[in-house]
Amino acid sequence: MQLTIIDIPKVEDPTGNVGIIEKSTIPFEIKRVFYLYDIADGATRGRHAHKTLQQFIIAISGSFEVVMKDGKDELAVFLDNPAKGLLVKNNIWSELKNFSPGAVCLVLASDVYDEGDYLRNYDEYISYLNSNNLLD
Repeated sequence: MQLTIIDIPKVEDPTGNVGIIEKSTIPFEIKRVFYLYDIADGATRGRHAHKTLQQFIIAISGSFEVVMKDGKDELAVFLDNPAKGLLVKNNIWSELKNFSPGAVCLVLASDVYDEGDYLRNYDEYISYLNSNNLLD
């Protein structure tokens, strides 16, 4: 599993910085944007994989951890900088946890919501990987 952190281009100004995400920043066209906030203490979000959709995850405010699994390996990434984002490719199981108080997680997605693209049970995720020869 490859970890891809992307630096978000910014315009620096004494009055505050501007982070800019354009077509060339991430490797997909943005078709959906959502954000998580007011996350309950100790909550874990995500807990699923996507068959085709990709996500770009940014800690807009505060911090949290993203745990990614590919059926063989596991990587944990701590996000706490709005100038960097994590690319989560398709067929990667991800869980977001350890949110700091007031954290805001922004997600840019490569497609619109489609329940059929989700793998929400880890055992079914592993079966999907095996049946599609994705564990090689």
